[in-house]
Amino acid sequence: MRHSLNRRQALTLGTGAVVATTLSLRAGPARAAKNNTDEAIKAFTRGKEPAKGKVKLELPEIAENGNTVPMTVSVDAPMTPDSYVEEVMIVAEGNPNPGVVSFHFTPSSVPEANTRIRLAETQNVIAVARMNDGSVFSDVRQVKVTIGGCGG
Repeated sequence: MRHSLNRRQALTLGTGAVVATTLSLRAGPARAAKNNTDEAIKAFTRGKEPAKGKVKLELPEIAENGNTVPMTVSVDAPMTPDSYVEEVMIVAEGNPNPGVVSFHFTPSSVPEANTRIRLAETQNVIAVARMNDGSVFSDVRQVKVTIGGCGG
């Protein structure tokens, strides 16, 4: 049995998708960011609770400018074909969009990455590492932002 959409049905579906997307973006920023953080972590870990350890997140305690905060993340892992870090995800609880960056690794990689991130306000930054066997580990650091940031 084959179904085909006429032009009117296709436009109705498209309009409905735009309305649904617009309505979902109207939630309060603080509440949405925290909820999205939890959802992003749960999706990344495939529902597993991350264990503490193995991941080391380095950030300044106080960021004088939230627009450019230096960050280093590393994972204590052997990086062999049998045991290695697949991916590390960084999220920021207080940003309008909690997803900051993801780093992908192979067994021949060094499990460390450096970058600068943007933080809207004082908040927790969370690093979650997923190993090739499905185990997950995390580290959390609070950064106090004094000026700037992506929120102004």
